[in-house]
Amino acid sequence: MKPKDTADFSVSDLLREQRDNLKLELIAGEKALHRRITVMELNRPGLALGGFLEHFRPERIQIIGIGEQAYCMKGPRERIASALGAMLRPRELPCLIMTHNLKTPGILAAACRKNGVPLLRSSLDTATFVGELSDVLEEKLAPATTVHGVLVDIYGLGVLIQGEPGIGKSECALELLKRGHILVADDAVEIQHRHGAVLRGACPEPLKHYLEVRGLGIIDVKLLFGIGSILDHTRIELSIYLEPWNVRTHYDRTGLDDKKVGILGVEISQIRIPVSPGRNLAVIIEVAALNQRLRSQGYFTAETFNQRLIERMRAR
Repeated sequence: MKPKDTADFSVSDLLREQRDNLKLELIAGEKALHRRITVMELNRPGLALGGFLEHFRPERIQIIGIGEQAYCMKGPRERIASALGAMLRPRELPCLIMTHNLKTPGILAAACRKNGVPLLRSSLDTATFVGELSDVLEEKLAPATTVHGVLVDIYGLGVLIQGEPGIGKSECALELLKRGHILVADDAVEIQHRHGAVLRGACPEPLKHYLEVRGLGIIDVKLLFGIGSILDHTRIELSIYLEPWNVRTHYDRTGLDDKKVGILGVEISQIRIPVSPGRNLAVIIEVAALNQRLRSQGYFTAETFNQRLIERMRAR
């Protein structure tokens, strides 16, 4: 796995990329736009403005809503100035963003200029802005990695197919495409750990919609199979590992062994499928995806069958 560098996102990047979507404008601190944004979480600095900084999180973007703005406008100026000086002193603080298109308190703008902290403003209400900004930061900063394999969406379930080079991963994906399923990525799969222990898989931009088949070359899936055969991203819920058949290897024949594989700290089910001449891997993977959907709904076929056998033996 190759980890993705998520530390190279600045306030300048946020302003440039999301100015229209988040209705952003720069109020003060234009010389400090190089400050880095390193965490996804946001902070409402109500207590910090009142001088209580014991649990203040300076590494987060600070959101100034109606309550904070009103306090800066009407509260005790000396106390607020002192609190702002202490609050804005840490170099890791990225920026302050006001919502509701509120009037900028002079004491707040002056403190930002003095401490070299960008002050931005959005016309969106606080709840909407926090939701939209959280999505943007998760996209940019969520833990990520790139793995070798093929990602296919089968009946709405993301299946990551991996194995040794030349084992037949792309050929298997091609057969699944012929059976009406959807390609997400071939060769390189970018995986992000999203909130809620969700693994989201996507394809690097240069490889999107393309599939490499040995002996045939690179094919354009979108042109050959239509726009419905491709997908930008999907949630990965099952890992399939293809390996050469070995008579000395013990393979699961009951389905009672629920093996897991960890990716970015999230565990998903993994099935190891032996590859030998005559096996229809696409059909096997298709059934594995359907069975995984049943398991996610609480129905475990192997355990149910095993329990019935035990009850039958007890009855005899």
